[in-house]
Amino acid sequence: MLKKERYKTFIDHFETNMPIAETELEYDNPFQLLVAVVLSAQCTDKRVNIVTKKLFEHFPSPEHLATSNFDELFPFIRSISYPNNKTKHLLGLGKMLVEDFGSEVPSTVEDLIKLPGVGRKTANVITSVVWNQPNMAVDTHVFRVSKRLGLVPQNAKTPLEVEKQLVKNIPDRYIHKAHHWLILHGRYICLARKPKCELCNITHFCRYYEKANKVKAVIEKSNKA
Repeated sequence: MLKKERYKTFIDHFETNMPIAETELEYDNPFQLLVAVVLSAQCTDKRVNIVTKKLFEHFPSPEHLATSNFDELFPFIRSISYPNNKTKHLLGLGKMLVEDFGSEVPSTVEDLIKLPGVGRKTANVITSVVWNQPNMAVDTHVFRVSKRLGLVPQNAKTPLEVEKQLVKNIPDRYIHKAHHWLILHGRYICLARKPKCELCNITHFCRYYEKANKVKAVIEKSNKA
């Protein structure tokens, strides 16, 4: 299957079977989403949603973070991974939003990555989810699934390399949804250690599945010999 056909098959499948694909993080506005995404680094969305429920009651705006301190904020996120660093990031983030951006979440990747705790992946999430910009956030799920499906070459070693390949080959109007297609497929079907190939509906163009079947066939042939 040629690359162009592979991408078309991928898009057609998910556009038909998952036309609405959204983040599983719970939020009411761009500020809440930004905080949730910062907290979600190396942490599950489920845990983040539990934490942010109370967090947003006490810190509903950038101003609340900007005027807070470590001892006030830390107890609310202590159950999140790396709570010390994330507490410091959120305090700095709130202050910078207030002082440099008029308490508004920036709408460009370039401005977002200036904020403490915000890297390219987080900036891509915010711009694609809030404003449907054609930016592709590459987390571990996107990195793994895109390579298994053969959407990107195996020698793509970094998230940025994978991001560039996906953005290059997916039409702009689908990129913000394709991000969630890959994440959700990786989270529930194409698991890292033991993918649920028996439940997967796209094995017909999956290179990982094709390779696994070839290996299986060789082993079975060897055993019969």
